[in-house]
Amino acid sequence: MTQPLIELSNVTVDYERHPAVHHVSGSFAQGSLTAIVGPNGAGKSTLLKTIAGLQSPSQGSVRLHGLSARDAALLPQSAAIDDSFPITVVDVVRMGLWRRLGAFGRIGKAEHQAVEQALSTVGLDGFEGRPFGALSAGQRQRVLFARLVVADSRLLLLDEPFTSLDTRTTLDLLRLVQDWHKEGRTVIAVLHDFEQVRRFFPQSLLLARELIAWGETDRVLTAENLLKGRAMSEAWDEAAQICSGVA
Repeated sequence: MTQPLIELSNVTVDYERHPAVHHVSGSFAQGSLTAIVGPNGAGKSTLLKTIAGLQSPSQGSVRLHGLSARDAALLPQSAAIDDSFPITVVDVVRMGLWRRLGAFGRIGKAEHQAVEQALSTVGLDGFEGRPFGALSAGQRQRVLFARLVVADSRLLLLDEPFTSLDTRTTLDLLRLVQDWHKEGRTVIAVLHDFEQVRRFFPQSLLLARELIAWGETDRVLTAENLLKGRAMSEAWDEAAQICSGVA
C-alpha cells in the first residue's frame, strides 16, 4: 500500500476552548480529488486551514508526507486584496511566483510567459494591465485561479471557490480543477453544492464537526449520511468545552 500524501490523526481544533473540528482521522492519497462538505458551521474551512498549516490542532496531528511549504497553495474564501488598492491583474497573478522566487527573486522571461499562459488558461487574455478591483466577481476568481496555475503546486486547497459565480465561470474553473487532477496534483475543496460534488469530485469527506463519512462520493453522500450530518450539526452545543480524551 502506498503512503498517503496527507494523514490526519485524531485532529481536533478549537477556538477559545470551544470545539470546531472534533477527532477527525483519515488520509488523502496522492493525486486525489476530494470535496469537504457538510452543514453550515460544520468546521469545513477550519479543517482546510489546519491542513494548510494556518491553524494548529489542539489535539492530534496533520502529517504531510513528502511535501514542503512550496508544494501547497491555498485559495481562501475571499481574497485579502483591498478593492481600492492600486494593484493590477498581472501583479496578483505574479504573487503565485513568490514561493518559488522569494520576495526579491527576479522575474525573467520564463516567468513572464508563465503568467501570460496562466491568464490565457483562465480566459483572461489581454487583462494584464487592468485594475484588479475593477473586475467582476467571476473575473477576480479567474485571476486567483491563474495565480494558482503559476504557483505550480502539488497540493491545491480551495475554500468555497465557486460561491456566487455564474454558471459559465464555474464550469470553466471546474474544468481547470479536472485538469489538475489529471496531472496528478492533489486537490481538496470545501464545497456546498452536493450535485456539483457528485458530478466532479470522486472523493468526499462529510463533516459535521465530527467525521460522518469519508471515501467515494457515491457512498458518502447518501441520504442517511446527510441526515445524520444535519442532525449532529443541529444538536451541537456551541458552549460545550472541548473534550480532553480521544475518540
